[in-house]
Amino acid sequence: GCQFHHQGVRQPQTRTQGEGWVGPGLELHYILRPCENRAVLVDRQMSLKVCHCHHTEESDDDAGYLDVMVSEVKHPPPQLSPMPKGLSTQQIIRRHIVGSIVQSERSYVDSLKRILVEYQKPLLEPEARILSDKKVRPIFYRLREILQCHSMFQIALASRVAEWDLSEKIGDLFVASFSKSMVLDVYSDYVNNFTNAMALIKKACISKPAFLEFLKKKQVSSPDRITLYGLMVKPIQRFPQFILLLQDMLKNTPRAHPDRLPLQLALTELETLAERLNEQKRVADQVAEIQQLARSIGDRQLSKLLNSDQRQLILCEVLIETVYGEKGQVLKSKERKVFLLNDTLICANINVKGPPDISSLVPIGPKYTVKWSAPLLQTQVVEVGQESFQSKDTGKRPNVANVPVFLGPPRLYQELEELQHDLYVVENITLLVGTLQGTYQNLNTTVGQDWCLALQRLIHIKDEQIQCANKCRLRLAVPGKPDKSGRPVSFMVVFNTPSPLSKISWVNRLHLAKIAKREENTPGWVFAEDDGKTRHPFWCPLLACRLPIFSSKTQDQKTALHNPVQCALLAFSAASTSLPQGYLWVASGGDRNHGQVEIFSLNRSMPRMVKSIQMGAPVLCLDHVMEPCPTEEEGEAEAAVKSTARTGNTICVGLQDGNIHVYGTVDTSTQCLLTFSNPDSCPVLCLKHSASFLFAGLGNGKVSVYARKSGEGLWDPESCRLVTVGSGPIRTLLTLENAVWASCANHVTVIQGSSLHTQSFDAHPEPLVSVSHMVRAGGGVWMAFSEGSSIRLFHTETLEHLQEINISTRSTFLSPGQQGSVRVTSLLICQGLLWVGTAQGIIVTLPVPKLEGIPKITGKGMTSLNAHCGPVDFLVVTSSTLSPDMLKRDSVCETADQANGGAGGGEAGERRNELSQESLSQPDCSSPQGEPTKAKGMLLQYRLRSTTQLPGKLLTAEPDQSPCDAPPETPEHSPEDGSIYELSEDPEVWVRGQPPAREGRGKDKVTSAAVFSGGRGFRRLGEETIAANGDPDESTLMVWQLPLTVSP
Repeated sequence: GCQFHHQGVRQPQTRTQGEGWVGPGLELHYILRPCENRAVLVDRQMSLKVCHCHHTEESDDDAGYLDVMVSEVKHPPPQLSPMPKGLSTQQIIRRHIVGSIVQSERSYVDSLKRILVEYQKPLLEPEARILSDKKVRPIFYRLREILQCHSMFQIALASRVAEWDLSEKIGDLFVASFSKSMVLDVYSDYVNNFTNAMALIKKACISKPAFLEFLKKKQVSSPDRITLYGLMVKPIQRFPQFILLLQDMLKNTPRAHPDRLPLQLALTELETLAERLNEQKRVADQVAEIQQLARSIGDRQLSKLLNSDQRQLILCEVLIETVYGEKGQVLKSKERKVFLLNDTLICANINVKGPPDISSLVPIGPKYTVKWSAPLLQTQVVEVGQESFQSKDTGKRPNVANVPVFLGPPRLYQELEELQHDLYVVENITLLVGTLQGTYQNLNTTVGQDWCLALQRLIHIKDEQIQCANKCRLRLAVPGKPDKSGRPVSFMVVFNTPSPLSKISWVNRLHLAKIAKREENTPGWVFAEDDGKTRHPFWCPLLACRLPIFSSKTQDQKTALHNPVQCALLAFSAASTSLPQGYLWVASGGDRNHGQVEIFSLNRSMPRMVKSIQMGAPVLCLDHVMEPCPTEEEGEAEAAVKSTARTGNTICVGLQDGNIHVYGTVDTSTQCLLTFSNPDSCPVLCLKHSASFLFAGLGNGKVSVYARKSGEGLWDPESCRLVTVGSGPIRTLLTLENAVWASCANHVTVIQGSSLHTQSFDAHPEPLVSVSHMVRAGGGVWMAFSEGSSIRLFHTETLEHLQEINISTRSTFLSPGQQGSVRVTSLLICQGLLWVGTAQGIIVTLPVPKLEGIPKITGKGMTSLNAHCGPVDFLVVTSSTLSPDMLKRDSVCETADQANGGAGGGEAGERRNELSQESLSQPDCSSPQGEPTKAKGMLLQYRLRSTTQLPGKLLTAEPDQSPCDAPPETPEHSPEDGSIYELSEDPEVWVRGQPPAREGRGKDKVTSAAVFSGGRGFRRLGEETIAANGDPDESTLMVWQLPLTVSP
């Protein structure tokens, strides 16, 4: 959909010790002498230049490469000189990291040589003839070329290491060595061939006993006993190892160090290379799995469908199918391989065949027998309790005879309903006891309240057991054959997953695969620089929904932000399928005297407006401010301060009349906590905050800076300081650590923290062009401008211009009247994609690195076929981390089957009670050393919904009871606990949203993300027609949901 013109990457020149200035290319030229089959080094600090040579059919895999023999006598391995005295701690660490790089590279090169010398060479010898040359060469395809690349890298590395204490630079060497297309080509060929090579080895082991014996002898005779497979997998692991080493190096490189930028560029190159290789490996593995499955299927029609190009493998894993008996006991369990395709779910038996001694040398792909297959859209995830009978009338006890008996984990939900019923009865009894005229021993409201609290604790324990039963069990309702009357019949399948994370992944992928089947996602994106090729829907951002906002057409969308809230008790599947938890604030401006903010809840799969706030002037900007965590010194002082004095997270709202409103978040009833105006009463165009300051960009070219009030989280209007940036308006702000970047006209000013020291640079050569948007990722900042279709990349530390991309859109994608030049109206970076919104309503994504490197554009862009009719007013990412408790596999989860019988006493019951009490405690930054504070009311509120703003009475028998009267070990209910609640999957269950924990307790962090775009109307782009849907002037939100990501 768009064409991107790369203006190149501007890299700083570097001086080599003892030489003149050397450009960043650092190419290493080799000359092949006519009479010698060896290479002579011309320049010692350059990378391999490929010279094509003639080849025959027998050496097709050698096409385009020289056979370079490296003499270790002339080029000894890299070696660091003895460490000099007087080095700083960082210099010592950097030397150790360089030593690790040298050692790991030497080991890697030795492994490559072992493969060629100990395996390939003997197999190719005429007297051996274990395998024919045609079978041997494909197994070791491209290994010789990989060895040549790293042999040359080792020569350059030796030269750089020898002078390390003089230059201390290594980043540019990695850029020069691994940014060449030749490296990507040889590694791509190797990765793409790896699955085929392993299949050839396995087949040869079965058909040629001599070959199997050859591999065994080589493994036994090797000092480390590593197999051929273990050696051949090392090239696939090499670049992730490099990345880890360079990340450590970057962490120990100060900002002003000359190796800083080269290291960031090197990380970018290596990450790009690794990502492309990973994607190719994923596709190759996917094709191999589908082919293996297709070969194992007796059903010709299904086999034909699998071999179709339209079939995409989304997820496959070995799961354990479990069958329960009448009493909930496990009757049998068996491993199944479950395949999730883009339109089908397949369950297969696993049949591993072949000699057992082969599997120790090379992975053996199993054969499959299909047990059942089902259309994806007819398969449903059913959580424990969802299928059970629920009485909507809380005043009536359902007839037990009519309630089905649920066995296995579903039985827990039946027991939960019984406890809920008993709680309802005991509350009514307690209310009746309160009406007694006389006084009787052991018959008073206090006893009744104790009963209520005890049942409340039991309900929480039972709910925790249900959550644990859900954590590692995937329950699917699968369509079966229709009955005699032709009605559809479904059967239930229960799989045990290896971990809660696996369960979350399955639920999430099943949900997204169904979204990918919708019309708006088939296709949803088109390659920008291709001949109209489209990408498979699932591997692109998926348009999950769209909805109108702001009923008045005079309202112009200005901006939006995400107010994250972590709902610790959100049901398991809801957390896997809903949008990122929290709220979306969308601001607008109409006439001079009116503005509006609409707040949408995101705790479901569809945003839902929960509140609208009217303003006295158009809203121009929003900023979400996290509550500051006190330092250790402040922690002692604040220990005595009551929690009610804390303001929590806040939302700052900037208005056109110069006012700034500070609102509490949704969980604190969105009250306006503070209102103040800047000294000049100028429009507040943009707001950003750092840990200690709030920065407001004004329409008169100034930035007002506010500090926090002493001992409070709110800003102090009296502390306002003004920084003059220019004569024009401050269009955008960006905070980076302790500084803020402010744009005025074509230049950007960097304002340093409390000192307010400024440094300016020109971001565009035209004085009349203004910087309109800035987004940061890694070590770079992308900027868009008020005119033109170019975006520019600048380094965050040297302020150097590194890359420029020009975006021009196909005329077929433009509506009448939009034939002018493309203009960028919004920017966003999210999960390795740079999102670009245009004045034409078209959204483009460009791939960028995700790590600490420089966020250069590294591949082809894509254009969304779902667009707005007017400019893209904003792009905002919503992101939240799943509760770490969801990923924990505790004793309750492991013994859930034993607990199904209802045993709650003894040691197991005490352990569950302890776990339930622990789960009530939430981390609080006000606690010393991060210890959890006293538990607040975190219970699931069944039926009675103990809240202050929602219908229903309090859970305790007497509504006026003070929470202080409750026993200290029980959860208390206070007015602040009932501010706003969200539905979980059961419409009768309300759960309270909690502020997100700052640090997860689990090892893995599971992140949910979605991207929102705002603009006028909605339309579908096509090659011939542009289909508009609905009113083109209606303010519209579009929501793209991204797959869950896992990071350590």
